[in-house]
Amino acid sequence: MSEHVGQDSGILRVTIREAAARLGVTEAAIRKRIQRGSLDKEMGEDGRVYVYLDLSHDKSHPESQIHRDPLVEELIEELRDRVAYLERSLERRSVEAERYQQIVAGLTQTNNQLSARVLALEAPTEPTGPAEGREEAAQAPAEATPTPAPGQGTTGAENGSERVPWWRRMLGR
Repeated sequence: MSEHVGQDSGILRVTIREAAARLGVTEAAIRKRIQRGSLDKEMGEDGRVYVYLDLSHDKSHPESQIHRDPLVEELIEELRDRVAYLERSLERRSVEAERYQQIVAGLTQTNNQLSARVLALEAPTEPTGPAEGREEAAQAPAEATPTPAPGQGTTGAENGSERVPWWRRMLGR
């Protein structure tokens, strides 16, 4: 199907289907290139549309491509090396991130277990309400210590039976 138009110039006359196969694109992409004017076309005697391809873009025959500059080849190889290095680095980082997530999950679980143990240690053994505790504390010293008659001159603070609140001890009142 294909015809070499100019051996020296590297131009090839092919059908749309063959051009798509050689360039590694779809037939619709070839038609769009024809519409934009980036590919030259010609109507054949058989009614088919033929396009002219530059052999340097032909992906089906690498030997027909124009050889690149050695400097360009060297730069391409360097970029490939860099991409490979970055891919390896990304893989290592992914493994490290997964490991860190496992460590954090373990620490969170241990923290929850320790919090539960602390709460169990701090919990009172006998459930008493706040009002009951205050009433019992107020009744116990009143029953144990006789109240002196007014005018007898001894107060609870003098004989050490009355407790002074902490804020009075701190402020000196």
